[in-house]
Amino acid sequence: MKYTSIALAALAVFATAAHAATPMMSAEWTAQACDAFNKDPVLTGGLGEKWIKNDKGRGFKIIHLFRTDCGEPTQTEMKIVAKDGKAVCVYGGAVQNHQMDYAVDYTMHATTDRWDEMGAGEYGPMKAMMFGRLKFTGPKMEAMSVMGPFEHFLLLPGKIPGDKACPAK
Repeated sequence: MKYTSIALAALAVFATAAHAATPMMSAEWTAQACDAFNKDPVLTGGLGEKWIKNDKGRGFKIIHLFRTDCGEPTQTEMKIVAKDGKAVCVYGGAVQNHQMDYAVDYTMHATTDRWDEMGAGEYGPMKAMMFGRLKFTGPKMEAMSVMGPFEHFLLLPGKIPGDKACPAK
C-alpha cells in the first residue's frame, strides 16, 4: 500500500510536468493562437470583410505579439491571409517576417497581467488602448474600424493556456 501511494504521487508529478502549459506568447503558444483564431467566426468573418484586404498587394498581414515584461526579443508572429472571403491564420510561431510594414502590419504588446485581464474579458480594446494597457504599432484608424473582431483577438490569451514564465529568446 505504501509503495502504491508513492508510485501514484510520482505519476501525478510526471503527468503534471508533461501537461504543463507552454509559456504565453511563445512560438508554441502562438501556433495554438493561430488555430483558435481560425475557429472564431467573428475573427475570420469580421476581419475578412475589409481588414484583410489592406495588405498592399502582398496577400497577407503580419501581427507580432509579445509580453512587455519578457522583452521585445521574445516576440512571435501570426500571418493572416484572405481565403474565401475570410481572414485565415496560416502561420503562428517564431518571427519569420522581420521587416514590418506598419501601413498594414501590427506589433502588439502588453504586460503579462494586462494580457491576462484582456484575455479574461475584463475590458476590451478601446479601454486597453486609451489607458495604454495595450501598446501597438500599426494602422490605428484601421484598428478602430474593427473593434468587434479586435476584442475577440484580445480574448485569445484567455482561451489558450499559457505559463507565466517568459518564452525563450
